[in-house]
Amino acid sequence: MDRFVSNFTNRLDAKGRVSIPASFRAVLARDGHEGLIVLPSLDSKSLDAGGNALLGEIDRLLDGFAPYSEERDHLSSALLGTSEVLKSDAEGRIILTDSLKSYADITDSVTFVGHGHKFQIWEPETFRAHLDAARVKARDLRRTAGAKAAETRQ
Repeated sequence: MDRFVSNFTNRLDAKGRVSIPASFRAVLARDGHEGLIVLPSLDSKSLDAGGNALLGEIDRLLDGFAPYSEERDHLSSALLGTSEVLKSDAEGRIILTDSLKSYADITDSVTFVGHGHKFQIWEPETFRAHLDAARVKARDLRRTAGAKAAETRQ
């Protein structure tokens, strides 16, 4: 598989390391990026993470704005300017920096959440609340999309 799917909760060890799930490591290996790109999410108290696919999405987003435009500069600062490249050890563990942990309120555990081209890293309780809200919104979106599809068929 070439996408990040599912979710996994892992504890930070005494040295502050956390293991990236094996299935996520396999996607990163196929992606071919050296290290792991991690940045604060623009939309939630979580961290976005990935490799070349994530960087490609950021590049495509930035390419939608004129070079040297204020909008492009703001997005570039918020995305690339806050990104960190983390290296994993031989066991697939990373150490999240204090600034990343602080942004996402991470203390002793994290939940890794697949998003296809990227994954997110959450404080577990914050993710559970987010998932509950996301399920409600997803059901509403499905109903709205179904109603629009029915109108189109008529």
